[in-house]
Amino acid sequence: MRFLTALLLLVTTAAQASEGGLLPGLTSAPLSVAVTLSGSKLSLDGFVIRPDRPGRFPLVVMVHGTPSLRGDAFFRELVKRSPVDFNTPAIAFAQRGYAAVTIMRRGFGRSDGAYAEDLRDDCDYLPAVRISGQDVLAALASLRREAWVDADHIVLLGHSTGGLAATAAAAENPAGVVAVLNFDGGRHSPSRSGQMCSPDSLVDTWAALGRVGRIPALWIYAENDRSYGPDLARRMFGAYSAGGAPAQLQVLPPFGSDGHDLITKASPENWLPAVAPFLAGLGLPVDPVITLPPPPDLPSPPGALPVCRKAFADYLAYRSDAKAFAMAARGGCGGGVGRTIDEARANALADCAANTRGAACRLYATGQRLAED
Repeated sequence: MRFLTALLLLVTTAAQASEGGLLPGLTSAPLSVAVTLSGSKLSLDGFVIRPDRPGRFPLVVMVHGTPSLRGDAFFRELVKRSPVDFNTPAIAFAQRGYAAVTIMRRGFGRSDGAYAEDLRDDCDYLPAVRISGQDVLAALASLRREAWVDADHIVLLGHSTGGLAATAAAAENPAGVVAVLNFDGGRHSPSRSGQMCSPDSLVDTWAALGRVGRIPALWIYAENDRSYGPDLARRMFGAYSAGGAPAQLQVLPPFGSDGHDLITKASPENWLPAVAPFLAGLGLPVDPVITLPPPPDLPSPPGALPVCRKAFADYLAYRSDAKAFAMAARGGCGGGVGRTIDEARANALADCAANTRGAACRLYATGQRLAED
């Protein structure tokens, strides 16, 4: 498995280099994470971004959230999730000398296994949280064996339900894990259309984890988090730290229309000033060691609608070598990213067709080049 992973890294890196990549000094590639869960051998969908040189690097394991949907829409959304959703923070860590790996839990993205985090009862969060933590621990055990991982310096970073999953994994005090970064951690009840059935039960869940966890943690919430606002964040944090878990809480200024998306959608400059002192205090690297070039200045698509001119500017700024932008004849558009260039192209064409009610679309840009180049 490790040989196949290394081969995939080499092939993907070579392909991206031929595109004139935006990530010189870094390597990025899909990663199949072999795990054993509930007695079964499975593969978790992953993605790695790390320095493109020999050596062992501190590891950041990044753990995703869960859609706030119900019924069939919930399960359709699960398989759409992708580890490249953490592309921006992963690059920020990789620039600072980390190997950043995003893993998808069972049932999400292309991971094997069925979704395993259903609630037994509406308000009974803890058993499901512990199951999600087992996925993180299994991935961690596999990743520790990679030749590019410094197994003694590992950070678990989770967003939303991923914050709870990372904290549940850390509550087992696994070897090598030295820090937890909890971004907007919490849990909703899917039977109630994304609403908590009981904030008290959620507070109690954090309290249970705090009674056994002893790995330093930093909690980061935004003032305008629509899922877990500052008052609830402080209640959850108080319950967690009261059990003896070493932790700090920072409530950051509002971001966008919903601060719950801070880690995945904001520029790292929004959260790095809070994270860097915490990591530095643990002896972990915080200064950039790899400088990346500015994005290319490609011309905006001729005839593009104003919304598409803005979308293309965002496309240029998005730092990925697996992205594409598509245009329709009347100025409509669509963009896509992916684990690979081919996946990004397909996603861009599908997004363009959806945005233009099925109009014929063609690729305008792929990676850092115009499609006709």
